[in-house]
Amino acid sequence: MTIGKKIKLVRKFRKMTQQQLGEAIGIEGKGAANRIAQYECDYRIPQNDMLIDMAKAMDINPLLFVSPVPGSAEDIMQTFFWLDEDNRNAINFFTLIRTNKRGKADMPPEATYDDVTEYWPDEPPVGMWFNYGLVDEFMREWMMRKQELRNGEITDAEYLEWKLNWPDTCDDCGKCEPKKKWKKGNS
Repeated sequence: MTIGKKIKLVRKFRKMTQQQLGEAIGIEGKGAANRIAQYECDYRIPQNDMLIDMAKAMDINPLLFVSPVPGSAEDIMQTFFWLDEDNRNAINFFTLIRTNKRGKADMPPEATYDDVTEYWPDEPPVGMWFNYGLVDEFMREWMMRKQELRNGEITDAEYLEWKLNWPDTCDDCGKCEPKKKWKKGNS
């Protein structure tokens, strides 16, 4: 997803006009809406400081637009979040179950899955796990959020809000209070 599409998605989610966003970041007059329109159609690409100002004006984590450390755990998660926003069915989660015992390294790891649900393709999917504690923890919580969305426990808007202010919305899978509230009624 391009930076322009990201800006537009968040601006519309926040129910802001292009004029309002432009003025919120310090662009005056009639040019405010025009400048935001240019950014949203990728005619112009805003500088990082402008993207940070936009993130603040729209009350989202600046990491959504600007990654200070490419390849960091946060950058990896943001990349996945945007892919998920572009296509909600692109990323699916399942819990891996160990089928081989420790000490038998000659056996390849396996995961079992039930292919009778609508979420599985005809061909077996490829699984991936992370040996990167922080990313693994983030993925576990994200799996829980997608499950809550699928079960109707949270709304589409709450799910997007969780991603827009992540990692401040993390609650360690319900074990603690998040820094930033994201569920309706928790503001």
